[in-house]
Amino acid sequence: MWNREEARKRASALVAQMTLEEKMSQLVYGAPAIERLGIPAYNWWNEGLHGVARAGVATSFPQAIALAAMFDREEIRKVSATTALEGRAKYNEFSRLEDRDIYKGLTFFSPNINIFRDPRWGRGHETLGEDPYLTAELGKSFVVGMQGEDDVMTASACAKHYAVHSGPEAIRHHFNAIATQKDLWETYLPAFEALVKDANVESVMGAYNRTNGEPCCGSKTLLVDILRSKWGFAGFVVSDCWALIDFHTGHGVTTSPEESAALAVKSGCDMNCGSVYLMLRSAFDQGLITEEQITLSAERVFTTRYLLGIMGEGSKYDSVPYETVECREHLALAQETALKSCVLLKNNGILPLQKEKLKTIGVIGPNADSRVALTGNYHGTSSRYITVLEGIQDACGDDVRVLYAPGCDLYRRKTEVLAFENDRISEAVSVAELSDTVLLVLGLDETLEGEAPDDGNSMEAGDKPDLFLPEVQQELMNRILAIGKPTVVVLLAGSSIDLSEAQEKADAVFCSWYPGARGGKAVADLLFGKRSPSGKLPVTFYHDEDLKHLPEFTDYSMRGRTYRYLERTPLYPFGYGLTYGDVRVLTASAKSEDDGSLHVQASVKNFGSVATEDVVQLYLKAEDSPFAPANPVLCGFARISLAPNEEKQVNLTVAPASMTVVDDDGNRFSPGGRYSLYIGTSQPDARSRALTKSSPVKLELQL
Repeated sequence: MWNREEARKRASALVAQMTLEEKMSQLVYGAPAIERLGIPAYNWWNEGLHGVARAGVATSFPQAIALAAMFDREEIRKVSATTALEGRAKYNEFSRLEDRDIYKGLTFFSPNINIFRDPRWGRGHETLGEDPYLTAELGKSFVVGMQGEDDVMTASACAKHYAVHSGPEAIRHHFNAIATQKDLWETYLPAFEALVKDANVESVMGAYNRTNGEPCCGSKTLLVDILRSKWGFAGFVVSDCWALIDFHTGHGVTTSPEESAALAVKSGCDMNCGSVYLMLRSAFDQGLITEEQITLSAERVFTTRYLLGIMGEGSKYDSVPYETVECREHLALAQETALKSCVLLKNNGILPLQKEKLKTIGVIGPNADSRVALTGNYHGTSSRYITVLEGIQDACGDDVRVLYAPGCDLYRRKTEVLAFENDRISEAVSVAELSDTVLLVLGLDETLEGEAPDDGNSMEAGDKPDLFLPEVQQELMNRILAIGKPTVVVLLAGSSIDLSEAQEKADAVFCSWYPGARGGKAVADLLFGKRSPSGKLPVTFYHDEDLKHLPEFTDYSMRGRTYRYLERTPLYPFGYGLTYGDVRVLTASAKSEDDGSLHVQASVKNFGSVATEDVVQLYLKAEDSPFAPANPVLCGFARISLAPNEEKQVNLTVAPASMTVVDDDGNRFSPGGRYSLYIGTSQPDARSRALTKSSPVKLELQL
């Protein structure tokens, strides 16, 4: 494992040779070379959310929310390790050509571990879902995979956006997120704490907004008291890009760029993704900061460069060849993750499709042949794309005729003529009428749900106004479902969509998220039964009506939000997903261990006639504590594979932290007393039981 203390000593010795201006120059993301010391230029800004992004061709994995739907720690680790390795291959080649521009470095600003607390948030599909425990577990695996466990880091991971950040996008540059101490320590901070203390994440990125009055990138509470002092974070802190400008232009906590730069540095923000630190010299001349404070940040960032082995000392990663990018093994992993991440939401028996019984399949919808809908945001470029339409065509070959009609655009543009739209819907109706089975491929893409606009994002992206499909897609769905042909609704989107009509009228509903550049092949393989779907929802799918009963989008209270505090019956619950098998937990037992954990053993059987993977899930509720969340909370999970009629013993561990609660003052403690533990393949809620027609095993414990 890498030696931080040795790297810190080397960084300190190097920084000691720099002038004040040279130290300051190294705290901006586009750090220039210092030729007299043999230091090459380095750009700190790179992206690797689900594959290397914005740096040319790279293996394209499903979007982060889809990766979360796998409920698979090891597979997440493989994805981030692959991303880091391809990042190394690119870095080596770019460095050989003296190209040290943006998106060419080894410091990836990923993963996004914010909690997807409200279904309207446009960036939610960048996250690992709505649950702090799931986010922490998968986030730790991501960090370990990306950074590696050798003497030198493969790449540097970054936990972002710290903290209490999940919209609204439109006002993020001046918004103050107010969180109670209970919500702060129960919901918004646990994943960050886990990545810092358990996974040794190398960097943390501050958020744009204020939290409880302090700008996150200049917050003494978040950066000094909690991150550095309480958690012992030893890496570097980076601002979100251009967030420091917001100190004086948006939040109004400072009056000048110099004051903003000084506040950030003194609070422990070491690296400025932006331009405010270009004013550090002026801030120093005004007496707002000291050289010692600048030196400390410079030592931290150079410690990371030494840990990466890119300061001239060399490492085994210097020989990673460019041919690693999109190699056969990496493409196979992308296919596997796409297969594991899709979630089957409804199936009346139409799936899997039986090709030998079909003559004509109609593929309809604006996302059927969309490349944009494959990738989500923060994506790279693929050397090949396979849309859902192309995947179906390839799967059918010459055996089944595939008819296609887009039916409508993704959404109704102001310039469109209604007659033109009607022509498209008429074509789709004709295709449906001529088909034995219809695949209706609807949804969103990064132009409709995403980040507030910046240079790397669509000008139309942002938060969602509601949970419905765009109006023109609703019209198309109404017309096609009214025809009465066997119909599968396939959703490409990254968040909760109200699919009530599809749930009521379609024969099957299938969520493929944003499945990656070649994800259309995985969708086709699952629909035709080459593999069984096995993904689980990492977020609750609400009815649009439910929004009226949630706190306002700007209210960060968790009341009524996510499955932990949900007060209404959802459309599809967190943790839910069907397979082509019939996996049930038969029996379970739990035993307390000396370290305070629980060892849980469950007997699980596939009663179905189809081999499948599934996810065994544990949910826990402290029955005697008034501070426990309203509903049982996820505390363990394991992905398993089962042949038809196969039975397996599964062992899981419930960590001591999962048996704690958080009081109103933010104190976490173990209340003891009665606990209810549920072991199944879904949540222990009534909606999950109704959809899966099975119930988890319940254990009553006294702890």
